[in-house]
Amino acid sequence: MPAPVPSSQPPRPGRERLLALVDGMAGQPVLMLVDLVADRFISGTPKRISREAPVLILSYEGERLAPGGGANAVANVASLGGRPLPLGVVGDDAGGRGLLDELAARGVDVSGIRTRAGYHTPTKVRILAGARHALKQQVVRYDVEEALTLGDDDRAAFADRLTAWRRDLPLPPRAAILSDYGYGCVEPTLVETLRGGLADGAAVVCDSRYRLGDFRCDGATPNEEEAEVLLAGPLEQGGSGLAAAGQALRRRLGARFLLITRGSRGMSLFEDGGATHVPVHGGDQVADVTGAGDTVIGTFTLALAAGATPVEATLLANYAGGVVVMKMGTATLTGGELTAAVESDPAPVEGLTWERC
Repeated sequence: MPAPVPSSQPPRPGRERLLALVDGMAGQPVLMLVDLVADRFISGTPKRISREAPVLILSYEGERLAPGGGANAVANVASLGGRPLPLGVVGDDAGGRGLLDELAARGVDVSGIRTRAGYHTPTKVRILAGARHALKQQVVRYDVEEALTLGDDDRAAFADRLTAWRRDLPLPPRAAILSDYGYGCVEPTLVETLRGGLADGAAVVCDSRYRLGDFRCDGATPNEEEAEVLLAGPLEQGGSGLAAAGQALRRRLGARFLLITRGSRGMSLFEDGGATHVPVHGGDQVADVTGAGDTVIGTFTLALAAGATPVEATLLANYAGGVVVMKMGTATLTGGELTAAVESDPAPVEGLTWERC
């Protein structure tokens, strides 16, 4: 006979439950305070090596702009059928205008995004090279960066927009995302302001590149490297290994749940009393991991808004991450693609392990 399941172990969701949650994401509002970044991709075909210097000369083919950084999290929520409500700042430059146009074209309400004169929108420019009909590879990247300091007018405008959204929505949002890339728009003091626009008991989930410890949120989604910086040591460090280290970090952050993405080793979710480990979905060979963390937090939080438990949200985020890393560049996935990923998995919870800690 199988060993009895500890009463504190979260129930394992079946395929039908996960599919119902994907359907339930449609139309769910998610508040988002984000650092907005423009990702610009310039592609060309190799022409020759320069006679003046040992550098490759490309023949220009074209370029495109995609939402990056926190804007990619916004785009992922929209692509999955949710209703992102972003707060942020862009410059009155080509990157800012292009970013607003891209988000508006995806059906995103951009009324909470402020345009600041003289500010340079953070832009990551990637140069891609390859044969005309072959897959292009990134050969170099340069970043256009400028520190942003919010003013009282920005904070007041964000608060006013939150009030307007709460007034106009049939029901207040049940989840919010903080996507902090270190560009200055996502202030820890704004967490409580954000909560004022949410339903009672709603979850605020944070992803912060450099200062996760400064935020007091319900959940967080760091990658393994970010978690180890906070722990000041390897993630496996501790008497009980991974589980002990993860729980120690969750308690330090004051979070109800902590989801650590671990690359080819999948994801680990830490909640009060236990840890759930999910193997990576798909193969170990990936095309591009650019923006995968944005997809994870977007899917995870949108699933919570649809009524998922943290374990269910983790499983869906794992599927979503497995889809986008097979795409080139900053990518999103649709609700249909997420549904197909769940349906194609013969055993959605096979390999999922839980341990008390």
